[in-house]
Amino acid sequence: MRKANWTTPADVLAQLQRWWLDGRLLAAPLRGEPLFPLTLPLRQPAVAELGERFDDVRQWIRALEEGSVASKGYGYRLNWREINHRQLGRNRVPDAAVIDTEGDALRLLGRQADARRFAQLAGATLALFPPLRDWLTRRPLTVLEQAASWERVLAILQWFAAHPRAGLYLRQLDIVGVDSKFIEQRKGLLAELLDVVLPAESIDMAMTGARQFEARYGLLAKPVSVRFRMLDRKHDVGGLSDLSVPVAQFAALETQVRRVFITENEINGLAFPDVADSMVIFGGGYGIERLADISWLRDREIFYWGDIDTHGFAILDRLRGILPLARSMLMDEATLQLHRPLWVAEEGDKRCKGMPAHLDDNELRLFIALRDDLHGERVRLEQERIHYRCVLEAISTIA
Repeated sequence: MRKANWTTPADVLAQLQRWWLDGRLLAAPLRGEPLFPLTLPLRQPAVAELGERFDDVRQWIRALEEGSVASKGYGYRLNWREINHRQLGRNRVPDAAVIDTEGDALRLLGRQADARRFAQLAGATLALFPPLRDWLTRRPLTVLEQAASWERVLAILQWFAAHPRAGLYLRQLDIVGVDSKFIEQRKGLLAELLDVVLPAESIDMAMTGARQFEARYGLLAKPVSVRFRMLDRKHDVGGLSDLSVPVAQFAALETQVRRVFITENEINGLAFPDVADSMVIFGGGYGIERLADISWLRDREIFYWGDIDTHGFAILDRLRGILPLARSMLMDEATLQLHRPLWVAEEGDKRCKGMPAHLDDNELRLFIALRDDLHGERVRLEQERIHYRCVLEAISTIA
C-alpha cells in the first residue's frame, strides 16, 4: 500500500516550527500584524480515495483529532467539509487546522518561556531605543540567542549614544559589566544596532566590516605595523636591525637605504642575505596598501618577491598601483619550470580570476597561464620552496 501524502499532526507542528525559526511568530506583535486565528489548509484524501482507502482515511482523521484541542485541551481545532460519496454517502473530512491564539501555537511548540523572554527584552530595548523596532522584527531569534547578554548589549549602545566618536581604545571604555573582549566577540551584532541608534554624523560609513569597527564608530584601533629588517648594519636604527613599527613611524623613518625588497614569507624575510644599502619588508599579503603613504619608498629601488600563483601576481599588481616602478623577483616562467617537482595546488575556490592592470607582458602571460591552468591544474610555487641558491643568484644580479 503506497503511503498517503496527507497532512499529519507532525506536519502542522513543522509548519509552526518554520514560522518560529523565521521569526514570524515573535515579530507579529511588534509589527501589529495579528497572525491568529491561523488557518493551515490540510492535504487530504481525494474523493476516490474515500472508497479505495476508507480505513486509512479513518486512521488519518483519528490521528488529527487526537492532536487537536478537542483531545489535548490546546493546539489546533479542525475545520470540516462534507463529501457526498456515491457509495459511502455523506462523510465529514477535515480540510484545515485552525490555531486560534498565539498561546496555542507557543504551547504546541513548547516556546512559551522563550516568547515571554523575548517580549521582556524587546520591551526593555524599545524603552531605550524606539528606532530598533524594525530591527527587532527582523532579528528576534538573535535577541533570544543573546538573552543572557542583552542587558550588556543595551549598556554598550547607551554608552556610544552618550559618547559619540570618543577617540578611545576599546580597552578604555568604562561600561559596567562589559569588557573589551565582550565587544570584540560581538562587533557584527553591535554594528547592526549602532547603525540604527546613532546619528549619521557619528558613523564613518566608508569604514565597513568587523576589522574597521573602531574606525566606523570613532574609536582608536591598534595601529597597523610594518615589520622590516636592515640588510646592511650601517643602516641599523639605534643598533636594531629587525623592527616592527606603526605605519606612521615607518613613514617618518629617516634612512639612506637605496634598495627595498618586499617578501611575503616570514622565514624568507629572516633568511634574506646581507645586501649593501638595503632593507627587506615583510609584505603582509593584500595588506600591501599600507605602504601607500610611505612617500620615501618612491625614491628607492623596490623589488617584490611573492608566490608564483594568481594571488602572488594580484598582490604585485596592487603594489605597482602604489609604486609603479616596483620590479618582481623570482616570479618568472624559468623559476617556475626549474622547480616543477615542488609545485603545489592553489585553492581552486579562492583563486584570483580578474585581469591585473599593472603587470608587464611576461608577468601577465604567466598569470594567465596559471589562472587558466595552462601548466596544469591549479599550479602554485610557494616562495619558500625556491632553492636558496636561486635567491642568492637573483639578488647578486640586482645588488
